[in-house]
Amino acid sequence: MGNLYDEEEWEAIIEAVLFTMGKSVELKQLAVAIGQSEEIAKRVVLHLQKRYEEEKRGMRILELENAYQMCTCADYYENLIRVAAAPKKHVLTDVIMETLQAQHNVDIQWGNHDIVWMGAALGQRGCIAHVVRNCARYGNLSILEDAYGINILPLASFALDAYRDDPCVGFGLKGNPDLSPSELEMNVKIQKAMAIIQFKVEAALIDEYPEFGLESRKLLDKIDYEAGTVVVDGVEYPLTDRVFPTVDPQNPFALTPAEEEVMCRLEAAFTGCEKLQRHMRFFLEVGSLYKIRNGNLMFHACVPLNADGSLKEVDVFGGRYKGRALYDVMERYVRAAFFSHDAEESRRGRDLLWYLWLGEGSPLFAKSKMATFELYLIADKAARKEVKNPFYTLIEDERVIAGIFEDFGMDPETSHIVCGHVPVKVKDGEDPVKCGGRVFMIDGGFSRGYQPTTGIAGYTLIDNSYEFILAAHEPLKSAAAAVVEELDIHSSRRVVERVEHRTLVADTDDGADIRRRVDDLEQLLEAYRDGQIAEGGR
Repeated sequence: MGNLYDEEEWEAIIEAVLFTMGKSVELKQLAVAIGQSEEIAKRVVLHLQKRYEEEKRGMRILELENAYQMCTCADYYENLIRVAAAPKKHVLTDVIMETLQAQHNVDIQWGNHDIVWMGAALGQRGCIAHVVRNCARYGNLSILEDAYGINILPLASFALDAYRDDPCVGFGLKGNPDLSPSELEMNVKIQKAMAIIQFKVEAALIDEYPEFGLESRKLLDKIDYEAGTVVVDGVEYPLTDRVFPTVDPQNPFALTPAEEEVMCRLEAAFTGCEKLQRHMRFFLEVGSLYKIRNGNLMFHACVPLNADGSLKEVDVFGGRYKGRALYDVMERYVRAAFFSHDAEESRRGRDLLWYLWLGEGSPLFAKSKMATFELYLIADKAARKEVKNPFYTLIEDERVIAGIFEDFGMDPETSHIVCGHVPVKVKDGEDPVKCGGRVFMIDGGFSRGYQPTTGIAGYTLIDNSYEFILAAHEPLKSAAAAVVEELDIHSSRRVVERVEHRTLVADTDDGADIRRRVDDLEQLLEAYRDGQIAEGGR
């Protein structure tokens, strides 16, 4: 018979196993857990069972055909129901999506954050890693758990174990989320765990698609793990964090078995979530990479340009495209990712969603690189710099903007571009109206994380029959303050363009379509009157 210390340790192990599994565990499995015979394991679990009863614990241990399960004591069912029946925490993202789906007239131009969620919904590993990491970075794991029911327990268990003694330097959260110390620790460790997984799965994608031009973003193999340095773009930098428990320096891009298990579970969770699939299909139904409407060209970020203002050619699976043709081929692959019956085309579409999220040639990203690695692991700001596409430096050049309009088949004299992606630094005097009124840059300032940069809470562009109006919104201190102090969103309005003659329905795209249908009907009527079409269609 083991000593008292052994017995207490075995009880603790069995208790932990039964609690974690949440289902019946066979006696032989409990024996394996404590490294003893089934006879000893049964004696230990029966003693634990008796102790639970004598101490009137909230849990009890049931015996089920040579197996044991931990469950709630029946005396506390009523108390449990009060909690279980409490309404689920509402997540703003979920509320917004459900509200939009109920509207009869919605049009969305996909942004890079939309695209990465669409890729994650399809099980694209690079997209999943980014989505989960970003949620953890901003303390918003509730989006996954409460809005979409995605179980992050396996990930949390892995992260808390793998990075148990790791302070995770450089992986602090953004936006000062209101989290308890334990929640804060979990988010930090999940963030680092997913960042390392991200670097690994992205390396496989970079190798598979050399045409994406992302070879320089493979950095785990550029680390000197003994010296604690890394070489980025030919420059050696000291690392701010030298703890990499899941990285094999000899094979740095290989997922550990535990990391592979985490990704398999996340893939299954994302692809199996009915609500997430419904939301992403809604994006497909009402969305597009760009939209031309009533002389307005709307897109998220930019039309990729070269430094001289010419349209930038981008390699898409061996073909080279630029301008409108680039948008069109990329949108075709986005839809193929969801609907194509060709397995190869569907796979390429899924992987292009990842490229659209972070690729230099992506019209949704519009930067030289996504410096996630540098942001976390290098203190030198020079290494972190993400150079914007020349579109943003040439946005006031009328010749360049006119060239974009012409490529999209639009009139440079009367057309407008409406875009966003890059925050407008209003507090520094930046004007969202560019190029003599030809470009309106509507940023994502509604997000609290951008407000210190912009100084406002974003813009709304209003187009009516008389004028274009730009409304700038003041940020709210908090939702609680808005209720307590009875505050509303305050906006300042500015007319940025007034038409000489009021715009009528006949002047719009809908009017042109109605006119075409009227012309068709008049021709049909004329053919009937001339006897070209017999009554009854005979």
